[in-house]
Amino acid sequence: MRMGTIAARIHGVGRHFLFFLLIVLAGISPLAEAAQSGGAGLSPEQAQALVERALATEAQAAQDLSHAGHPMRYRLHKTSPRLTSTKEIVETGDGDVARLLSINDQPLSPSDEQTEQARLDALLANPSLQQHRKQSEDSDTARAMKVLRVLPTAFLYKFAGTATAGGATVEKFTFRPNPQFDPPDLETGVLTAMAGEIWVDPVQERVVRLKGSLQQDKETIFNVAGLDKGGWVQIDQADVGGRQWRIVHIQLKMNGHILWKTKNSDSVQDYSEFVPISKGISYKDAIQMLRGIPATGARSGR
Repeated sequence: MRMGTIAARIHGVGRHFLFFLLIVLAGISPLAEAAQSGGAGLSPEQAQALVERALATEAQAAQDLSHAGHPMRYRLHKTSPRLTSTKEIVETGDGDVARLLSINDQPLSPSDEQTEQARLDALLANPSLQQHRKQSEDSDTARAMKVLRVLPTAFLYKFAGTATAGGATVEKFTFRPNPQFDPPDLETGVLTAMAGEIWVDPVQERVVRLKGSLQQDKETIFNVAGLDKGGWVQIDQADVGGRQWRIVHIQLKMNGHILWKTKNSDSVQDYSEFVPISKGISYKDAIQMLRGIPATGARSGR
């Protein structure tokens, strides 16, 4: 996996991150280390069953990246050493649509606001731009499903007790690569270098928190690109209302290279203010909705 690809996929739209999420999510593979599993509150059999159900739930969710049945609008606040930005994002069946609201925690300047409005005008006038974006999202889905198909053999896990998240008790698992796993392609190859911890909500059977790190350098074929040992990611998911789960926090620090160029990713993304919207709205409807937000960033009536 190229560093540029990672940076591109970790986009203002949370679902673009799912491909990388699912790569790390492989830690909840149902291939158990029977001799090591279990704990005071969860038997090895119970642990394996919970992990299998959570994995099945995530696989089902991965097939609806557009959230067409329960679309929402939300805010994304992204911080990196270079820039801080806030966007409002609307989910639609045509792909997500975003509007930039602030830079470095300040409202857009008149010039920047004019540029943003011109971008939205171009999107309205040229549906092929949104179609290209949707095609990219569909490509992400296909790659995510490719990763999901190898999860049963990719990792070994170990029950690690319980924790509290959002006021609820969750089950914790550590994971490490299965030494017998033979990755079939480049996308799944990174799994052989990843280890970390997964938290699972046993009630809704969803992944609540994931923390994974690269245990060794990972190179692609012919060493054209690679990721450096020590890179890590933390992803938090939550029920944002009505049993609808979304990513609410991502922290990523990865270093690597493409050919002779060093590539670094260092960012924190927080997703908040989730509000359900009507089903079936088009991306053009979403643009008009986003344009209803005044320059101050305050939402108009819903």
